[in-house]
Amino acid sequence: MAPQPPVLASTRAELAALLSERRASGQRVALVPTMGALHAGHASLMDRARSEVGAGPVVVSIFVNPLQFGAGEDLDRYPRTLDDDLVLCGEHGVDIVFAPAVEEVYPTEPSVTIDPGPIADLLEGATRPGHFAGVAIVVTKLFGLVRPDVAVFGQKDYQQLALIRQMSADLCLGVEVIGAETVREDDGLAMSSRNRYLSGTERDQAVALSRTLLRARENASYGADSALAAARAELRASPGVDLDYLVITAPDLGPAPAEGEARILIAARVGTTRLIDNMPLHLGPHDPSTKGDS
Repeated sequence: MAPQPPVLASTRAELAALLSERRASGQRVALVPTMGALHAGHASLMDRARSEVGAGPVVVSIFVNPLQFGAGEDLDRYPRTLDDDLVLCGEHGVDIVFAPAVEEVYPTEPSVTIDPGPIADLLEGATRPGHFAGVAIVVTKLFGLVRPDVAVFGQKDYQQLALIRQMSADLCLGVEVIGAETVREDDGLAMSSRNRYLSGTERDQAVALSRTLLRARENASYGADSALAAARAELRASPGVDLDYLVITAPDLGPAPAEGEARILIAARVGTTRLIDNMPLHLGPHDPSTKGDS
């Protein structure tokens, strides 16, 4: 049997009408916020959302949010592939796709904004001023419009995930925010809508990001300094990668612990395309019996 296509809602009123009966019957609602140009990584978020709500509706939003793009960024050329996106959503059992116009989400310029807090000044926030304020307001709007019980985000955008978790908790938004694992190509490159901007040569060079993170993970048992040194050595041997940052932090993006769970995050340009990636790692004293140590 062919998959059923999702119902497309373009306005707030259409979305509310589609959800009202489901919500009245007590069904749990899941939201997967995206900017479209969907790929297998997004599909994994849809599958996770379905597993969280069972027969309840899964809503995928497709909205290229202008407030999170700064001057000189790729808002105008960001890929818009709605027809293909609807097919993928149908293949993964999505019930509703909410794809509003900018005027539907922002009928007027917002006069009430959200301060995303100190986390927004780090890493991506330092490079892209105002980015996370734009993320915070559009996610809050989507939470208000959909009123989901669960929202699923990818761990590839780890700083965004950390911010939204903190925002949902601090503002008592009542949404369980779930982080799903990053989906990778066979060679390790994290799936991203921006990968389509890469030329063939740049695509080969971009694999250095995940290779760098893996090298850090292999040396994490010696501590953060050794892990970073190994990662930087890998980058020095990788042409075509213009590094923005490479850091190890705590899981909440605070200072890295001397031992225990941590996160390594990287951002770099390959050609004109800016890519990000991250991985969890465990910092600790070297144990010669640990698999993967050298």
